Amino acid sequence: MIEIKHLRTIQELKNSGSVSAAAIQLHQTQSAISHQCNQLEKKLGFKLFIRKSNPIKFTTQGKILLQLSQEILPKIQKAIHNCTNSHHMLLRLAIECHSCIQWLMPALTIFQKSWPQVEIDFYSDMIFSPQLALQQGNLDVVLTSEVLPRSNLFYAPMFDFEVRLILSPNHPLVKKEENIMPKDLASEILMTYPVQRYRLDIWKYFLQPAGIIPIFKNVNNTLLLIQMVSAQMGITALPHWAVGNFERQGLVVTRKIGNGIWRRLYAAIRNSEKKELVIQNFIHYIRLHAYNNLTLVRNIL
Repeated sequence: MIEIKHLRTIQELKNSGSVSAAAIQLHQTQSAISHQCNQLEKKLGFKLFIRKSNPIKFTTQGKILLQLSQEILPKIQKAIHNCTNSHHMLLRLAIECHSCIQWLMPALTIFQKSWPQVEIDFYSDMIFSPQLALQQGNLDVVLTSEVLPRSNLFYAPMFDFEVRLILSPNHPLVKKEENIMPKDLASEILMTYPVQRYRLDIWKYFLQPAGIIPIFKNVNNTLLLIQMVSAQMGITALPHWAVGNFERQGLVVTRKIGNGIWRRLYAAIRNSEKKELVIQNFIHYIRLHAYNNLTLVRNIL
């Protein structure tokens, strides 16, 4: 029965003191304001103003509605402001590139120093499908190298990275001068994360096209993978950032896979949220940290 426009009119009549002055402030004609007030009083069944008073005087009922307008209008204005300037105060993040965690945590710390009001929930689970959870509204950002067609998601490019073959320093392939070929891995124990095989870059882009099937062994985390490689229990393939420190210590050696396997990392977000300030700044900080701290990555911007 009472609309927001009525409360605004009542508020402006109080502030301006007359119908003519209120009409100017509300960008309406004086007759339109008078008609609106008359219609409202007719609907409510009581008078709101004492006619011909200068400045306008409110009846008891008018004062009640004036108080209502003073309570409601600021709340509406604040709500509209919050909608216009909405931020993710909780940023729910997941990764499909599991070795990203090596460099992502320091990057998150840097981001939160600039955005202390943003809480980050981090999900790292090799079983669930992060991009499906993103589509369903259960996540806000997914770091991935897989672009799903017709997903209604926006993929913000981060950088290109090289997937390297990780070997023990004593592995025979370390001494091979030519490019490593798929057949060189035919009898190897290839240790990988426990994910679907089609998500493994070395399988999808190197071994499968050549029809080579090594012995696969699942290992749950990156550190254990590297330790097992160092102990000559098998080989693996990882982005260089995951093993850079271990390679400098002489615990493992990395080699180019074939002519090189380069992949692109994306920040997947919902199309409707790609312009949100917090998400834009999150992607900026993460990307900048990677450029400044990771080796064997390519700036694509």
